[in-house]
Amino acid sequence: MSSPDQLPLALKAQGALREIAFWMERGRAQTHRVKAYRRAADAVAELSDEEFERFRKGGKWQDISGIGPKTAAVIAQVCAGEVPAKLVELRSEARPIAPEGAELRRLLRGDLHTHSDWSDGGSPIEEMMRTAMALGHEYCALTDHSPRLRVANGLSAERLRRQLDVVAELNEQLAPFRILTAIEVDILDDGSLDQRADLLAELDIVVASVHSQLRADSETMTRRMVTAVANPDVDVLGHCTGRLVEGERGVRPESEFDAELVFEACRRFGTAVEINSRPERRDPPGRLIRLAVEMGCLFSIDTDAHAPGQLDWQGYGCARALANGVNAKRIINTWPLDQLLGFTEAAH
Repeated sequence: MSSPDQLPLALKAQGALREIAFWMERGRAQTHRVKAYRRAADAVAELSDEEFERFRKGGKWQDISGIGPKTAAVIAQVCAGEVPAKLVELRSEARPIAPEGAELRRLLRGDLHTHSDWSDGGSPIEEMMRTAMALGHEYCALTDHSPRLRVANGLSAERLRRQLDVVAELNEQLAPFRILTAIEVDILDDGSLDQRADLLAELDIVVASVHSQLRADSETMTRRMVTAVANPDVDVLGHCTGRLVEGERGVRPESEFDAELVFEACRRFGTAVEINSRPERRDPPGRLIRLAVEMGCLFSIDTDAHAPGQLDWQGYGCARALANGVNAKRIINTWPLDQLLGFTEAAH
């Protein structure tokens, strides 16, 4: 493998642009600002060697669609043999995420809730998974959305089948790292799941989440969630209250449900309660994490990442888990891969 210094300038420029995007995503920059750097990286990637050399000599990077003044400056600085000023700035400003959760974060072997550009994520599967590898994961579940969530470009059965073929090819390239075949499946109004049962049974991980009718009454929501949790295909209950506490999408109150009944179903049927690490979710709230601990539930600490930089957000969830008394042994993504797959396969 070539060292960074031996890479062609075009690859160095792409790498610098994508690393800038990573740090911006990690730091919760506005999406449109981050996308400018990823678009520029994609534009450079599409150039032939001859085209790249012509633009390098002419310096007119902004003549390329998708490259603006700021991203052109990054490319020019790379071509001049410099570390781009924007990258230097972002690296120097980066701070550890939730350092109080660092010890638990080191015990996590993977992430069980992530999205790619196959649904509503912003980056290709390979880029997401190579980033997960770079962060030290041994495995990572690709949980793009199911078909009912059209606003998120949810995967039909046919598209999910095609994605499984892509994952199989990538797993051959990335071994021993493992991309877990998975989905974030919608919990429908009656508690059934928004994907074919035969397909769900084939997957390594199924995260089930409510994305609609979040203001239903407590009895309706409780019945809906318990039905889903009891389904043998479900391994993780995602962001159970659906709340939003900050961010671009505004705020949203918690869904109402009987948490004792839902968590008892999770305990009984071996479904892990997700501690969602997204800063705008912080779901479940602390009181519900403590209740789930008291009731003997299993947990999964996940990022729900929709971009590579967000894969580094697990520290937020780890800090909340520690603050609310979650034992690391009860967090399923601290388990070795064989133990994790044995657990999920036993339920199917």
